[in-house]
Amino acid sequence: MYENMEDARLRYTDESAGQLETELSGFDDTIIVNPDIDVIKEDIREIEEDETEKLQSVGNLHSVDLNKRELPDDHSSGSGLTNGSSGDERNVVIEVRNLYKIYKIGTNKVRALNGVDFKVYEGEFCAIVGTSGSGKSTLLNMLAGLEKPTKGQIIIAGHHIEKMNENKLVKFRRQNVGFIFQSFNLLGTMNALENVALPLSFRGMPKEVRLKKAVKMLKLVGLKEHALHKPNQMSGGQQQRVGMARALVVDPQIMFADEPTGNLDSRTSKDMMNLMRKVVNEQKKTLVMVTHDDSLAAIADRVIRIVDGKIVKMEDRSTNCVEDMNHETIKK
Repeated sequence: MYENMEDARLRYTDESAGQLETELSGFDDTIIVNPDIDVIKEDIREIEEDETEKLQSVGNLHSVDLNKRELPDDHSSGSGLTNGSSGDERNVVIEVRNLYKIYKIGTNKVRALNGVDFKVYEGEFCAIVGTSGSGKSTLLNMLAGLEKPTKGQIIIAGHHIEKMNENKLVKFRRQNVGFIFQSFNLLGTMNALENVALPLSFRGMPKEVRLKKAVKMLKLVGLKEHALHKPNQMSGGQQQRVGMARALVVDPQIMFADEPTGNLDSRTSKDMMNLMRKVVNEQKKTLVMVTHDDSLAAIADRVIRIVDGKIVKMEDRSTNCVEDMNHETIKK
């Protein structure tokens, strides 16, 4: 039942949120029961003390961050190196080989993906950029195991997910993947702390541990003061930060973001992108983001441009190389 419920959670919409809450409350009425604000403050205090001790123990080791890149106010793409390693030394986390997705519509065939090949490396921020109908969302669904390819291979963390059945895919996602949704997908009757802690309940984690981890993630995204606020008491940007905290709380190896700034204004979008950049750097996560906005992709390490189901250009900013649709590499 855990796996089926989690799969439902990954696919739920605003309309089905109430039904999901009913199922959760019926399954475990102690998932979270209105945590006391004093308990939350005490957890925050303990976490801050632990972090202070860690910083003191390593001295100034973390004071220099060679990977830092922020999105400039004008969204221009002035970038720097994000990975000093050569291509041969980096660990491949995601590899896609000759990937096709063909839909039949009447007597016609639509090639949503038409022979896609690429790699994403550990600790990399990868942006998949394309217009509506380009195939970018289909590609993200394939990477997340939410759709099966017609042909090709998808290797994530050493596992061929195209060969997995639904139960294995759900388990794999639970152990390795975090999701950030465009529409936030927060449960309206739960506050920020409860929403962030929710995925941990599927792992059978004790309540006290869940809450402490959730508080730590809210602090990471700058929302510790909003722990008891419900979604309708927060702005769109704050809700999306809660969504990011929820994705991070399971400590995923890989994070997928589907148009994460689609419902945000330009200023809030810039702040959100800079937060995502910070998380990738500090938490050493691999992040794959789908977007239609070229300017937002400027903050990524790798930019993959897709048109009509085909990759037409790939830019790797760690090596300053650009690969065109003929797989010819040009040094910038």
